[in-house]
Amino acid sequence: MSDQVREEGMPFSAFVLSLSTMALASLGQCDDPAFMDVPKDPVIARNNIDILLMLRDKTKGNLSPDEEKLITSVIYDLQMRYIRETHH
Repeated sequence: MSDQVREEGMPFSAFVLSLSTMALASLGQCDDPAFMDVPKDPVIARNNIDILLMLRDKTKGNLSPDEEKLITSVIYDLQMRYIRETHH
């Protein structure tokens, strides 16, 4: 697939970061003013983390090293934040 075709859609990193931002907002941990009205809801955060886990598993072996590092680090960070938020 040419680079031109790949760049027409949403980049993988943007998709991962959008799911991450929604999870952070649902944990009440997003400083972006666009997400300040998102109600705190750990269930929604968990759902977004689960989507990222599924995405990681379904794309295994098909990601660039940078994409692999991004999704792995985002998932780890969100899981730690989720645990801190829900097990205090």
